[in-house]
Amino acid sequence: MSTSAVHSQAASRAWTLGVRGALAIVLLVVALVPVLFSTFFTSQVGLTSLSLGLVAVSLTFLSGYGGMVSLAQTALFGVAGLVAAKLAVDLGWNGWLAGLAGIVVATAVGLLFGAVASGSVGIYFLVITLAFAEVTYFYFSAVSTFGAHEGINNATPPAQLGDPIHQPTRMYYFMLVVSVLAFLALRYLARSAFGLALQGVRDDPVRMAALGYNVRLHRTLGFAIAAPVAGAAGVLSAWSNTRISADSVSLTVAIVVLTAAVIGGLNRLEGAWVGALVYTLCDTYLRGLTDRFLTFLGVVFLAIVLVSPGGIVGVLTSAGTWVRRRIGAGGSATRSPGAFTEPGTPVVVTEEQSV
Repeated sequence: MSTSAVHSQAASRAWTLGVRGALAIVLLVVALVPVLFSTFFTSQVGLTSLSLGLVAVSLTFLSGYGGMVSLAQTALFGVAGLVAAKLAVDLGWNGWLAGLAGIVVATAVGLLFGAVASGSVGIYFLVITLAFAEVTYFYFSAVSTFGAHEGINNATPPAQLGDPIHQPTRMYYFMLVVSVLAFLALRYLARSAFGLALQGVRDDPVRMAALGYNVRLHRTLGFAIAAPVAGAAGVLSAWSNTRISADSVSLTVAIVVLTAAVIGGLNRLEGAWVGALVYTLCDTYLRGLTDRFLTFLGVVFLAIVLVSPGGIVGVLTSAGTWVRRRIGAGGSATRSPGAFTEPGTPVVVTEEQSV
């Protein structure tokens, strides 16, 4: 082996170790947020980023693996949160049972939304889901049963989770565990036979239909799978803020969720939390510096869409790939027939593969 090849391999190993080390540091900081940062930061930034990341990852899953950009995720977010708050505060249900009931209702509504919207694609799908979001918003804003615009207050979490405002540590770790489980579950589903079929529907629905796959059913089930994730985010948001109202499902919130997903990377599951953190930090610390905050955010959004459609995670991935090529770490790799593919990579599904 030549000297240059040895140096190239050494540089590749060093780069890999460096990337893993940086990732380990980031994960360590995330795990120690209540220890390293103030109560205000943990409650205002930490809890908000986790709940926003959860609802954004439901959108990311639909977009990246199903090719469906949905604006109805905030509707499911609000349905779960408002139902859980109503049952716990007004009807005296146990907090855990109320939260579970809210998620179940959101899943049922998501299944209904998916069954209707799955027959359309592209801009038509986007408009239909926007209509669902608006119908949900106007319903909750007009019905006094759910507090209308004033909302439902004192929607405190179960006692085991503590006070999310003054002692948010237990709530933070609970939401962190839920976020990790949601990420792993969606990642597993993306690698499963159903996930591969869903990616095939995303890439070539006509061919998938010709192979005998029910395209509309796969899209509907994909929507139903993302619904409880958005619902869980709504319940956790209601608990962490101790209140929820119709304004939590407004068009503004739907745009915030879409913005967070795009900033992090609309086709990357992990990008949902990256974008949520970036947005929450900007919203918390920059909004007070200028009355043009939304204009600034819009410019950032536009720049990311034009320069890096893959968002921040896409930029980091591209930079890593470039460095690897520069140090000679590039090369062809084989992929097994059933291997998982990243969003955007065409998937070939044969007649032998079953859902």
